Amino acid sequence: MIECEDRRKNCRTKANTTTDLKGLMCILVDLNEREAYTWIRRRIRRLWSGWIKAIFSLEKKQDLTRRVRKKILLYLGFAANKTGWNFVEGQLKGMGGLSRKKCRLSLEINTEIYINILIKSPEVNAPCQNLHQLPIDILYIDIVGLKQFKEFVKDGYPKFRLFLSIQCLVRVLDSFGTEPEFNSAMYSNVRKLVSPWTGLDLDTQQFFTFFPHSPDNSFMGFVAEQRQQLGQPIEKKDIALVYGKRPEFFQNRRPYLELISKFFEIHTTVPYGGPFIPSFVKNHGLLSGHELHKLLRAAKVFVGLGFPYEGPAPLEAIAEGAIFINPKYDPPRNRDNVGALHDKPTRRGLTSQHPYAEQFIGEPYVYTVNIYSFNDIVEALKKIKQITQFKPYIPYEYTEEGMLQRVNAYVENQNFCLFQRQPSKWPPAETVTFILGQNGMSCKDVCSLKDLICERSYFREINSIDAFKHHNVSCSGDYGIPDILVPAYDVFTSNCVLQNDELLYSCVGGHLNFRRLCPCRTYIKGQSALCKGCDK
Repeated sequence: MIECEDRRKNCRTKANTTTDLKGLMCILVDLNEREAYTWIRRRIRRLWSGWIKAIFSLEKKQDLTRRVRKKILLYLGFAANKTGWNFVEGQLKGMGGLSRKKCRLSLEINTEIYINILIKSPEVNAPCQNLHQLPIDILYIDIVGLKQFKEFVKDGYPKFRLFLSIQCLVRVLDSFGTEPEFNSAMYSNVRKLVSPWTGLDLDTQQFFTFFPHSPDNSFMGFVAEQRQQLGQPIEKKDIALVYGKRPEFFQNRRPYLELISKFFEIHTTVPYGGPFIPSFVKNHGLLSGHELHKLLRAAKVFVGLGFPYEGPAPLEAIAEGAIFINPKYDPPRNRDNVGALHDKPTRRGLTSQHPYAEQFIGEPYVYTVNIYSFNDIVEALKKIKQITQFKPYIPYEYTEEGMLQRVNAYVENQNFCLFQRQPSKWPPAETVTFILGQNGMSCKDVCSLKDLICERSYFREINSIDAFKHHNVSCSGDYGIPDILVPAYDVFTSNCVLQNDELLYSCVGGHLNFRRLCPCRTYIKGQSALCKGCDK
């Protein structure tokens, strides 16, 4: 379905939904020697029936007929080989879940050749660039790939101009999240917050995370794989499966595991053995996806060891009816007290191995315990032992339908190109409320107290003296600074402090001197990325 025939009018093709898997698989079939792509192919096949059910279900709830087909480029830096970069390039129809599209993909594109083609494109070299005429509408790239890309284009004026042209089209897949103070090159350098992942100078909502860590970023998520109908009991054995990818994860965990072994037979799936794995733990070695999920369906308990942080495995275990024992951290772990987090571009503190499971799921599916406390562990194990029915559970935002709904909303509505702002702002203004917080509180906490979520894209709407006057605040004076704590009211000087660097608008900063003025939006329970009404 074409909107018009005249190319001079920037005609765009309407997006259509497809359930064709064969076309996608034939593109990936030539990559048998690449382990990363083999895993992708297998997972797509396993989940395909779920994607099809999800799209048909979503079409009954939303009008998906008005969407324009987007040209989307996907680059996976983690899968790049040593001699070149490997692109998965596609013109994707329909919604944002990449495996749900009818795609025309071209793989193993040499980066230098590809960039040279773009540089020679008349649209790129035109004095006044129109991004609607560029070869892509959106570039999805992981944070490793973004660093590679910036290093590649930094030399030479044409390449540098190309990156500036498409920077607002970038969507960075960033599992841990990036906060504004680390994203701003100027601010992070002044504060000596230097790591491989700082100073990228994007709008921080261009970073897409695994979990809804911070409202400064966009929550992309993933689909928690499950083979059983949600809510239906599963027959289980007295098995506890340990979440440990490598032998060293078991170090200093013997007393904890010995206590669990008094209640359950302990299994694990470490690819190779080691001195830290107790002899009473049955190690199955590396399993295929099918075999692993079969073991998860048999297990009553999925045992966290405290590391790795925030992985997808606990959600997939819960989706197979297993109960997750989630190690608690006191004090919370962050970049200042744990070496593994030192380079992460965030000050977020982890209160447990899996904060999402702790905060958004909880009992009876998740027991967050101090694994060094005999009483805490025994109490949790006794509760689990009393459970007679083990039912699969997945939060809606981690189902196929939930992800399709969320990504579709992003693809259709998010726009980070300042000179191409859409007439209607997203999220809609009627879903946003402005609140003056108490001193010392971050906007994330100010909004949370009202059961709302901080909406970073609306900070510019309240970065003015008039906004403070509207909240009955009389400012003795005003000044602008580049800092994550503003706009805010300084309670000691009675000044209104405004933001003069938009990259530093932040939901997470707080200081006792300041009462922050915060934009807060509504959200859908189980789909926190979307405001109420944003799912239509």
